[in-house]
Amino acid sequence: MNEPRTLTDKFFLVIKGLCMGTANKVPGVSGGIVAFVGGFYEEFIYSLQKINAKAFKLLISGRLKSFYRYINGSFLSLLILGMLVSYFSISKILDYFLVKRELFVWASFFGMILGSIYYIGKDFDYWKKKTFTAAILGLSIGVAISFLSPAKENDNLLFIFLCGMISVSGMTLPGLSGSFILILLGNYVLLLVDSVNALYDTFLELIVGDFSVTSNVERLHTLKILAVFTLGSATGLVTLSHVLTYVLKHFKHVTTATILGFITGSLGVVWPWKKTIYKIGLDGETIFDTNGKQIIMNYERFLPDMTIVENWTAIFFIIFGISILLLLDWYGKNRTTES
Repeated sequence: MNEPRTLTDKFFLVIKGLCMGTANKVPGVSGGIVAFVGGFYEEFIYSLQKINAKAFKLLISGRLKSFYRYINGSFLSLLILGMLVSYFSISKILDYFLVKRELFVWASFFGMILGSIYYIGKDFDYWKKKTFTAAILGLSIGVAISFLSPAKENDNLLFIFLCGMISVSGMTLPGLSGSFILILLGNYVLLLVDSVNALYDTFLELIVGDFSVTSNVERLHTLKILAVFTLGSATGLVTLSHVLTYVLKHFKHVTTATILGFITGSLGVVWPWKKTIYKIGLDGETIFDTNGKQIIMNYERFLPDMTIVENWTAIFFIIFGISILLLLDWYGKNRTTES
């Protein structure tokens, strides 16, 4: 796990982080799928699992190099760098296309998840009563989550911490979208739009020497919420990684079958043909967030009218999404053959 990485390896690790960060921000798409399909899922979980009591002892005693090596720091730092960059760059581009070409974006994601089901399932030859039951269970949970109704926004700090722990599951569990979980919990806008934008605006102000944030009570409260959410996310990552390491070690086939079922069930979340249902107040008027955007409540899904050219274009993007995964599979096989 700790072999020296070439410059190319490091570059692609940052790119993988960009993809994970972007996927994590989109409701219905899981960063864990990116890790699973990208072939670095087990190293990701292994590295997070190394953040334990021994790691903290090394850190507290000042043995920084040993700490860095122990937690596979070269891997984690580059991956996390890519994720951070995505939140302020690629995810902004994605936000633009979700507004301008929403159908085609969802169609691409739908195709990619279809491709990932093929990618994970093609070499899985352990279908027995136990694994089949696990797949059905995963499928049922995935479908159930897809059609749940969201809760109301809640800025209680303990709840925010729990949101962080729960939502980060999208990075560690392929198929479970952390962003969609936040929509269900009612805090997607607060935690992934308002808080991130508050941090971004604060950085810009500090760079130009504007320190007015220190007297901005509302901004400080939003930054406090982001800090607690981040702490909850970090706690969730480490905790889940320990659980997953144990589960993957002792119940690998059952876990893979459950993940396969879960991803299949989550297809309902990214179904391209859907109407967005926005939050409406008691007066019947649409409610907007602090950035002037409508707040998403849920989605109403429907079958496409194939007499419309746009829907055929969406089919093309589904095929395009599947092709991306097939190309990754082809690349992985050729790389294995060459080495």
